[in-house]
Amino acid sequence: RNSLSAYRFVAVMVAQFIIQALLLPLVLIFGEGDKAAGFESVMLLFAGTGIVFFLITFFTTRERVFAPQAEKSSIRQDLTDLAGNKPWAIMLLLTVLVFITLALKGGMYIFYFEHYLSAPDIAQFLQDIGFNGFINGLNALLNSIGLNSFLWPEDAATSGFSLFNAGGIICMIIGIGFSKPLADRFGKRDVFAAALFISTLFILLFYWLPADAIGLVFLAQILHGLFYGITIPLLWAMIADVADYSEWKHHRRATAIIFSAMIFGLKLGLSIGGALVAGILAHYGYEAQLPVQAAETVQGIKLSVSVYAALPFLLGVACMLVYEINKRKESEIERELQQRRAVSAAVQGD
Repeated sequence: RNSLSAYRFVAVMVAQFIIQALLLPLVLIFGEGDKAAGFESVMLLFAGTGIVFFLITFFTTRERVFAPQAEKSSIRQDLTDLAGNKPWAIMLLLTVLVFITLALKGGMYIFYFEHYLSAPDIAQFLQDIGFNGFINGLNALLNSIGLNSFLWPEDAATSGFSLFNAGGIICMIIGIGFSKPLADRFGKRDVFAAALFISTLFILLFYWLPADAIGLVFLAQILHGLFYGITIPLLWAMIADVADYSEWKHHRRATAIIFSAMIFGLKLGLSIGGALVAGILAHYGYEAQLPVQAAETVQGIKLSVSVYAALPFLLGVACMLVYEINKRKESEIERELQQRRAVSAAVQGD
């Protein structure tokens, strides 16, 4: 379960990296300089591609595991089981909290780059690390073989922000690689809590970093991504453990409704986090038409990508303190379920 979840999220992070690297260049290409038209065209492209692959997934997916014929299910019984499933309630809350932070800091980072960090220092940083030279060399290569140039955003804030996100995603992929061996040794719960806590410390660091410390901003993002990446597959593997716990406790399996509830928690967290971005900006007096924001607004943006974003993660760590499915409990549940299934298979065979 740990292994499958890790492979899945490596693929997810690779896809996110491709989007981070190609989104703005595609916007510039499709919009021919008009960003609004470019975003409209690119979103239509992404939506159409998504629909095609959702349909492929639907028509090619087959059920591999079937419930015993004697096992009956009803929505009422499933909901009753969920109401008495403490680990499920904790994981639902954790899912909401995690995605509040992801939506909040994800939505605020661009404002952090545009209105807090120093644009000249961002430009100098990109020059010093050789990124500008890389783009120039890439375009020279493309032009030499008759292709159009790779259009990368020229303004420092947007360019730095895109590279910032891409660097974080690469480190998340590396973190995912450590997830399985750590979880196999110490258990999902303990590894998740420790990695989430450490990643939160690097989120908090953004509040104290000065506007010209671009290298430290990128380093904090890299280290946050590394430790947060460890947690990514574990969250969903633990939700599967909750489905096992439900079967172990109630002698009925309710995997579908448990995962559906967690997806609801994910969407709820993203909605709350997205609403917080707009609400916080309005509260601190953000004015989109102003090239330079008031000091109070900049302070609100700094708080949003650091302290405010860290609070849900810290509450998530606290949730793990009362989450009872540790490594020993996992083994106990797995062993008892295997025994029950063996007995059930033998009875059905007779």
